Amino acid sequence: MKFSTAFLLLATTTTITGFTLPATTTHHRSHTTKLSVSQSSKTSNKDLAKDFDETSPEDVTPSSSGGAKVGQAEVVLVGCGAPNRGMGWYHAVQMLEGRCPSASLDYIIEPWFLGPGSTGPGGPEFAEWADSSTSKYGTKFITSVADLPTPEQPRVALISGRTADNPRLFKECIDAKCSTVILEKPGAPTVAELQLMKDQAEEAGVGVLMGYNKNVCKYVRKTREFAETIPGSHVTFVSNNAYENTPESLGECFERNAEGMLKNMAIHELALLVSFYDVSVENIESVEADKEFSSMQTLPGPSGKEFTDFDKIKFTIKTKTGKEVSVAADRCGGTDSYATVTDTDGEEVFRYWMPDEEDKIAVENLQAKYPTAMPYFFTQDPDYVTVKERVAKHTVTGEEAEGVATIGVAVETLRVAEYLTPLLM
Repeated sequence: MKFSTAFLLLATTTTITGFTLPATTTHHRSHTTKLSVSQSSKTSNKDLAKDFDETSPEDVTPSSSGGAKVGQAEVVLVGCGAPNRGMGWYHAVQMLEGRCPSASLDYIIEPWFLGPGSTGPGGPEFAEWADSSTSKYGTKFITSVADLPTPEQPRVALISGRTADNPRLFKECIDAKCSTVILEKPGAPTVAELQLMKDQAEEAGVGVLMGYNKNVCKYVRKTREFAETIPGSHVTFVSNNAYENTPESLGECFERNAEGMLKNMAIHELALLVSFYDVSVENIESVEADKEFSSMQTLPGPSGKEFTDFDKIKFTIKTKTGKEVSVAADRCGGTDSYATVTDTDGEEVFRYWMPDEEDKIAVENLQAKYPTAMPYFFTQDPDYVTVKERVAKHTVTGEEAEGVATIGVAVETLRVAEYLTPLLM
């Protein structure tokens, strides 16, 4: 994969939380601050808090004039959604609060709430938040990628809209001179479309990395490390969400995520299988569904149209190279996800939760700060930060975005999802 070389490398370096990084010099009034902070996969919340204790908010927060500084990527968020509901909105909050120091959120593109949806549900709340963000951070809100000016710093597009719109938005971001694109799951509606996007990026020299945040999660790393110490062990990844177990709630979920469970909620786990367990369509030997656990329903969405999907599913994949791994996903299972390790007798010998005890403190603080936001934002909060910071730093310095899934992984993950769906349904 080719990457743009249009970034500035600074000679001075500093080492913080496991990385040796270029130092960014930012001037504020009468003082000069050297700033370079990154979250590694082994960094605790306490370590991060210590890093930021000595950092002024002015050093990581765009001033009212807005705009990425030297050493930062200029980030364009494409598809924001409603405050407290949209994943794009939470990405924006993390960057505006300065939690991704290498990323400056300069533009938010939201055609719905800045257009036809401005007077509908969520419209007034979005307008209030947009006005506040513009006043406080200098962030510009526009309705189209085509309205972007020429970038002044290396540009990252974070596409967090509807999956069906991704192929079009992706091409527009390439044309808007983005050096890197972050694609939210699953990237595109079909394998053919995602493969075309991969080809377009390679031809343009644009890097594409995926928002598969569980690839950098603490609970995944610790589970894999423990499993390696137990010969013949078996890993199960369990993904939960907190929808109400009612026809109305699940029907809305089925319609909003019409690509289906395996291309939506469980796609993160499939990405883990592709990344770490040699799973590919060609290497799958067998797939066994847990019929007692799994449940599929046909329900009407808000539009009145009916949708058929899993509200929960569990299955085990065996590969031709001798690996075996299980996945369980439950839309109404709660806010926490976890992974287990069982021994050769089928006895559970290890379980690690997301969030763990340390992270629960941060979750409680976020819940108090944003009481009406989607609960899953908070349990995965540090991992969202990690992905964005590593990609932004990669765009500016060329440093590898360690652990972040590539579009190549995404193509194979989507292939596996399309292969499994008819088998499991």
